[in-house]
Amino acid sequence: MESSEGKQREEAAASAHEDIAASGPEPGSAPAAATASHGRRVFLFKLALLLNGAIGVVLAVPIVGYLLGPALKKKSSENSWIDLGNAGDFPVGETRLASFRNPVTTSWDGQTGNIPCWVRRVSASEFQVFAINCAHLGCPVRWFPQSKLFLCPCHGGAYYQDGSRASGPPERGLFEYDHRIDGGRLMIFAGKMPTLAAHNCTGGAPLTQIQPAADEQYPTETKTARSAGSGEWPA
Repeated sequence: MESSEGKQREEAAASAHEDIAASGPEPGSAPAAATASHGRRVFLFKLALLLNGAIGVVLAVPIVGYLLGPALKKKSSENSWIDLGNAGDFPVGETRLASFRNPVTTSWDGQTGNIPCWVRRVSASEFQVFAINCAHLGCPVRWFPQSKLFLCPCHGGAYYQDGSRASGPPERGLFEYDHRIDGGRLMIFAGKMPTLAAHNCTGGAPLTQIQPAADEQYPTETKTARSAGSGEWPA
């Protein structure tokens, strides 16, 4: 009796095992889930690459423009004559402030592309156009008609009305722009700023180093020793 019941249980268990083995996993369960997960990973990876590429392009544009800007700059802009206005707007014997747009700037330079200058009309046909920058360290100079001087607020440089050096740390006069009168308009050559490589208000004469006075060539101790009768200045 017991043996027959045990045999029936074994047969039932074997039958259930065969049924499970025959049925197998539900179709489309695990493989479908794995495929969907793989597809999401691929999509997110491609999306990340796309976003990173877009950010890289945005960051690279200004850098490339900065590096290639000088090479792409037009020669015609460097050799530009700029209109400062009607020559009649500058009375004889007066010095007035004018401004112009730097021809080598770009549209996004804004107000930094506007450059001021001082225009002095000496006679009906003679002008001087000075760069506003002090010849010492480049601070903007101001014109004072009462004293007829250009004065630098930074280090006390002073210039006469013709732009020549009056006093202070500058070793030379104000730089001048080349200019001409064309159809009653005052034009200046503004593609290249006047610098030491060009010429200054001395009329293009070579620049020379100002030598210090004799008393400035030696230290204070040497001057004191000589004043006490120690002998001649050392060679």
